[in-house]
Amino acid sequence: MTTPPIDTTVIEQRFLAIWSELDGIGREPDPGSGFARFSWTEADFAMRAWFVREAEALGLAVQRDRNGNLWAWWDLPSADRSDAVVTGSHLDSVPGGGAFDGPLGVVSGLLAVAELKRRGVTPTRAIAVVDFTDEEGARFGIPCMGSRLLTGELDPELIRSRTDGAGITLAEAFAAAGVEPDEIGADAELLASVGAYVELHVEQGRALGPLGEPLGLATGIWPHGRWRIDLVGEPNHAGTTLFEDRRDPMLVAADLIHAARRVATEDGGRATVAKMIVIPNVTNGVPSSVTAWLDARAATDEHVSALVSRVLEVVDASAAEHRIDVAVTNESFTSVVSFDADLTARLDALLGGVPIIPTAAGHDAGSLSAHVPTAMVFVRNETGASHTPLETAETSDCVRGVEALARILEDLAGSRG
Repeated sequence: MTTPPIDTTVIEQRFLAIWSELDGIGREPDPGSGFARFSWTEADFAMRAWFVREAEALGLAVQRDRNGNLWAWWDLPSADRSDAVVTGSHLDSVPGGGAFDGPLGVVSGLLAVAELKRRGVTPTRAIAVVDFTDEEGARFGIPCMGSRLLTGELDPELIRSRTDGAGITLAEAFAAAGVEPDEIGADAELLASVGAYVELHVEQGRALGPLGEPLGLATGIWPHGRWRIDLVGEPNHAGTTLFEDRRDPMLVAADLIHAARRVATEDGGRATVAKMIVIPNVTNGVPSSVTAWLDARAATDEHVSALVSRVLEVVDASAAEHRIDVAVTNESFTSVVSFDADLTARLDALLGGVPIIPTAAGHDAGSLSAHVPTAMVFVRNETGASHTPLETAETSDCVRGVEALARILEDLAGSRG
């Protein structure tokens, strides 16, 4: 029997319906301010509930693993889960995030499976769509938490006590969501069932637009990390305290911000200070402390280390000048990632040749890359904006992405028409 061709009209109709359904979940109250879908919050629960409904409507078996990740399995009598082809991404967001970062990959995975089923394709390897929990790390400051717990990259003992802004521990958040916090951690059996992982993601940057290409493939991910910098001074009155009597940690924070930009520019990397906590945070007082987070990225691990060292030298010098105590904690670091060359070449040939580009953004695919053959497909983002409501992708490009993913899954999983 001849398998019918992929129907992009059907894909587009389904995509628009789903995108409209998700649009109201987790929106910030102010118009144009984006989404707040933090892990284990009401918005995240609503997104996860949507995933379960959509997967079960397709006849997929939904599994929540010990780390809270959701897996939707296309189980077949002729294909066990020992060598599965997996696709997916995440459904959580950063504060004020865009609609596409994460959800596009999950939606596209389910739509690709729906299209294979509509065409009567019967894979010879199991296929799964996964929603990894807390990829952004917006609530607890641990990026790619679900996938890194799965692979054993994160030590559960070191993160269970981490707290969010409200003082709720990670263990408490897991328990409230029905996930046993004492059981989180590496899952060798589940990881071994993944034979290949292909993540579709909206492009973060503007490489594809100038090339006139709707899709691209990733070569790898720059190494990146987050450093917490605690600056402790002495609270005082803004009007009555002489400058020479002040121990103002905000001055050191200002030097940190400028140093991050200057050093990264000189070194060809990226360094950003975008989150700070100021205590007591009043207009007429010298702060007692400032906590700032440095995000640093570059082409190699050594490059990142050198960049951060140079920035911290500036911080130390400024702290000495202003009599500020400094404590630095490396909260996370992900080494350079190279995606599987053979798998990427296979996808490139399957898609007829597309741009192959690096990315400086972290992804769950990076967590899995050291354990299974992994590749990434990017969908063009004309604005290049990311982690903002300005992030976008044309519907026609999203449909091309689903079509490409359906072809990839059919090719990797084998099929009988």
